Amino acid sequence: MVDYPGNGLLTKYEFSEHARDMLKERGIKETWVKTVIEESEKKVFMEDGTVHYVRSIEQHGGRYLRVVVNPHVIPQRVVTVFFDRRIGRSV
Repeated sequence: MVDYPGNGLLTKYEFSEHARDMLKERGIKETWVKTVIEESEKKVFMEDGTVHYVRSIEQHGGRYLRVVVNPHVIPQRVVTVFFDRRIGRSV
């Protein structure tokens, strides 16, 4: 479990086994996930109940990292993470 401060409250997240596998497989750093959740450029509430946080990662060529979170469990669960090719690179 990872503790991330946010909005003055301590918000706890855990990574699903799949999300942990994707971090390793895709070379994504946990600190990037934390940044995306805390300072997202876009936050989308999906019909399936998940929340998608999106932000460009300068250290990765400006590619956009998408972090999918299930906010309906305690602690909230990072379901998956990936660089979203559907979104162009930042300038």
